[in-house]
This record gives sequence, structure tokens and C-alpha cells, in this order.
Amino acid sequence: MSDGSTPSGTQVPPPEAGSGESAGLMDLLLPGAVLSRVSAPTKKQALQMLCEALAEHVGLEGRMVYEAVLLREKLAGTGAGDGVAIPHARVPGLSRAVAGFARFDPPHDFDAMDARPADLVFVLLAPEDRGGDHLKALARIARFMRRAEIRDKLRNARGVDHLVTLFSAGTPRSDAAA
Repeated sequence: MSDGSTPSGTQVPPPEAGSGESAGLMDLLLPGAVLSRVSAPTKKQALQMLCEALAEHVGLEGRMVYEAVLLREKLAGTGAGDGVAIPHARVPGLSRAVAGFARFDPPHDFDAMDARPADLVFVLLAPEDRGGDHLKALARIARFMRRAEIRDKLRNARGVDHLVTLFSAGTPRSDAAA
């Protein structure tokens, strides 16, 4: 189904031109699901806001996406350390992996090994039947976010347009091969 439709008819925007390992993350991230600030008193409320924004842009029901992400989060924390978290789930109705991003203010606990609460949070959704794609997308996000310089730039970005620009930038050659 090369038109981006899924068996259930859900349209997923095609990846941006130039997508791939060295092209940043905009082939995964949907610009409409990049949120500059999510201010919520609890982790669940903050996650729900990000899940609903992502679901809206892929034509899925927000509650279903939130519940799938929350169920996965209950199995094991998705904190990657250094203030980064990547909650994720496989859901029906997608033709490819997609993600949303938000800066959480205040940061929330995602059970990272370093015990640091996360303020840079991705929600990754993948098709139910494509576990390999799901794992590759998780690894790409983690690899992109491991550099302190990138995390600092994301924390200091002045709005959605600046965030999208940062995610569009490719990773330096030395990190792309790692």
C-alpha cells in the first residue's frame, strides 16, 4: 500500500524526502505532533496530551493510543537516561512507524537507570505486525538523543519551528555510523 493507507484506511503521511539514518528524525516525527511545551502535573496527563496530538495526525483514536502506550509503560519504564524517555507501543491501523515529541515541564519519572526525570519525551507508534521496524526506530531515536549537545539544543529551542529544524538536521558522520 504505497499510498500510505492501511487496511483500516488510516492515512499516515509518507516520510519526508531525504529520510534515513543520517537525515535526522523527521521521517519518523510528524511536525504536527511536535509540541514545544507540555505542562501537566502528572506523567499520565502529560503522556495523554502527547498521545492525543500524535493520534490526531495519523487518524487514530487518541484514547486507544494513550492506553496502548500506558500499558507498555506499565511493563517497564521507558526512560533512556539524561532526561530522555521514549514511551512506545505497537498499534493497529498504521502502515509505518511514526513518532511525536514534547518537552515536558515539569519533567516526569520514566524509571530511567540514572533516576533522572524526563523532559525530552518521544512517543513512538509502530504497526502491530512490524516489530523489527519498531526496534529500529527506537534505536534511531536513542542514538540521535545520546549526544549532550543535541539534548541541550532541544531544551533551549524557541518553539516548534526550531525543534523541527533541529530534528531535521542529520547526525554527524561519526555518530551515524556508531
